Amino acid sequence: MAAGGKANVVMMPIISKIYCSSSEEILVVRRRPQVVRGGGFVVTSCSQGVVFSVDGCGIVGKSGELVLRDRSGDAVLLIRQKGGMVQALSIHKQWNGYAYDYEGLQKMVFCVRQPLPFLSRNSPIRISIDPRSGCGRDWHFEIKGCFPERNCTIIDSQANIIAQIGVKEEVEKVMTSKDVYHVVVKAGIDQAFVIGVIAVLDYIFNESTRC
Repeated sequence: MAAGGKANVVMMPIISKIYCSSSEEILVVRRRPQVVRGGGFVVTSCSQGVVFSVDGCGIVGKSGELVLRDRSGDAVLLIRQKGGMVQALSIHKQWNGYAYDYEGLQKMVFCVRQPLPFLSRNSPIRISIDPRSGCGRDWHFEIKGCFPERNCTIIDSQANIIAQIGVKEEVEKVMTSKDVYHVVVKAGIDQAFVIGVIAVLDYIFNESTRC
C-alpha cells in the first residue's frame, strides 16, 4: 500500500504508457463543426486543453479509415476497417488499430469486432488487444450500454469498468444533440486506446467520423 492507504495504480499501456494517468481523468468530446461530413471530433481536458483529435473519413479521404492524433497533431493511431472476401463472409465487422512506433512503422495493437445487425441483441461489441489471436474468440474488453444515447461503459473481461461515457446533466438540459459528452477514464488506463475505441463506435453508429 502507498502512503495514505492508497494502493499503487497499475498502468495498462496499450498504445503507450505516456497516455496512462495515475489518477482518474475526465475528458470532454466535442464534434467538429459540420464543415465536411466525416470531420471527426476533438477531445479536451476539463481545463479545455486539447488532448486528442480524431480525423474522420472526410478528412482522411478514405472510407473506413480514421486517424487519432495527439495534442501536437502527430498521428498516434491508424484505425482501419477490415475488408476482403473473408470479411465479407464473416458474421462480424472488424476494425484494426495500428500504433506508430518511433520509426513511423505501424503495429497492430487492438481490434474491435461488431456483430452484424441480426446478431446484435445477443452479441456485444468486443475488443481484443492480442494481435496474435487475430481478433478471434479471445477478447479483453466489451461495450455495455448504448453509445448513441451516450450511456455506455467499456468493461474488461472481469467486468471492471475502465471507461464510462455520458452526458453531464447541465449539458443535457441545454443541448438536444449528443455532440458534446464526457468520458471518465479510470486510473492507469490508456486514454489513447479508449478514445480509439470511441472513434470506432462513432463510425459504427454513423456519427461525426463517417462520410
